[in-house]
Amino acid sequence: MAKVTTAERDAELIEEFLRWMTVERGRASNTISNYRRDLLRYVTYLSENDKSLLTCKESDIENYVRVLQTSGDASASTARRLAAIRMAHGFLHTEGQRRDNPTVRIEGVKVPGGVPKPLSLDEVTSLLEVMTGDSATEMRDRALLEFLYATGARISEACDVNLDDIDLSSGVVRLFGKGSKERVVPFGRMAQTRIREYIGSEGRGQLEPEVWARGTDRDAVFLTNRGRRLNRQKAWHVVRDAGVRAGITHELSPHVLRHSCATHMLEHGADLRIVQEMLGHATISTTQIYTKVSNDRLWAVYRDAHPRATG
Repeated sequence: MAKVTTAERDAELIEEFLRWMTVERGRASNTISNYRRDLLRYVTYLSENDKSLLTCKESDIENYVRVLQTSGDASASTARRLAAIRMAHGFLHTEGQRRDNPTVRIEGVKVPGGVPKPLSLDEVTSLLEVMTGDSATEMRDRALLEFLYATGARISEACDVNLDDIDLSSGVVRLFGKGSKERVVPFGRMAQTRIREYIGSEGRGQLEPEVWARGTDRDAVFLTNRGRRLNRQKAWHVVRDAGVRAGITHELSPHVLRHSCATHMLEHGADLRIVQEMLGHATISTTQIYTKVSNDRLWAVYRDAHPRATG
């Protein structure tokens, strides 16, 4: 029997950890994919330095974090990768694979605070009105943007929506969020109209292939021009390109549309807990970041409008 190499053993340990995260913690498939990518990158670094998951020390991990920080990666990405490393080593320690956990004294990576700037109502109008055209992909892109802003869905949730998840007559959609948690979210008349136009024979019907590459593609609402389920990267480009066409100069991403949906609802009187439920936040403290955005706007309006606001 061939001897298992250190690299192969590390790969096996990573898969054991990921199975545990899936079964015991209920992590979503996208999260597991991110963990796998981050951890394989980490063990590659360890292997290049004659270390492994079972032999590395605190100093090795600190050196790896410094490599990440000097590579040009965003602080949030480095923080996420360190979090995955912490959880993996915690798992190995708990399972008795290691007698110690080399990450316990390592300081976290500071990530700049704040949230993405939401679009103004005029910018949202410009973004949605610039989406014209009668081709199947143009109808899809128009429906996707209306859907993202109407529901506040995460981009992964939108890409995962199936035909039987949407009830156009009632204007509701079933979304599966982090940890595969299910929720039902309403969407308004304009989104209903755009989705109904798209899923007809002139829209989605034109994107359906003669033979489906995967069975799950057949159920997808949003398809590529090759008849595959739209992925997050393609959807991200749809949003970005629409922003360029609309003349929006600051950063625009699917997550900005999610922030904009929540901010505008709160500004128009929506209850915080309703927005929490709609966005699929586990705790209301996450939703409360949008109240800061709305309060900042309130103070800006007050300073401009009240005669004694600035003394």
